Amino acid sequence: MLLDYCCRCCGTTLIKRHGHLPINSKLNDTWVVLQNLLMCMVCFYSLYYIVVSLCIGILKVEEVDCLLAPFDYTTQPSWHNPKYLVSVISTEVTYVLGGLIFAWIVEEWVWDYAITITLLHVGLTVAVMADFPSTEHWWIALGSGLAMMIFGGQLLAYRLFRNNFVHPEDLQNF
Repeated sequence: MLLDYCCRCCGTTLIKRHGHLPINSKLNDTWVVLQNLLMCMVCFYSLYYIVVSLCIGILKVEEVDCLLAPFDYTTQPSWHNPKYLVSVISTEVTYVLGGLIFAWIVEEWVWDYAITITLLHVGLTVAVMADFPSTEHWWIALGSGLAMMIFGGQLLAYRLFRNNFVHPEDLQNF
């Protein structure tokens, strides 16, 4: 999202379909980037709460607080702890499916928006929990989820929007 915004504002082209942007389109491009970010954020957290609810129902866990589930990093890591399983499974499934959804929203920029949404998620986690997450298992789950989101989303975006991608031979004339 950040790189997308900077490229649109400066008028630089990294993607073939954008072309050179005139100065008066900077406000419109800013609006498009913010609109994409909002759609990605809403999709990410909607998907997160749907997956958490499904995991709670499937694993029959009652002690999970649904509203705080995406932000709760305080659960003790154990494969025998159903609350931890809900947390890990919902995080990973959300990131995998989120990458696929992001591919339809932002096309080629999945990696950029995935990193931005993850940074916003970390910021919201700090705000909601009033503490910085220092547990390794939370960061590992977040990092592996982000990697799967980027790879899965970029692969789908490439398959769907193959004609819009910049190929290495096109970069020589850049």
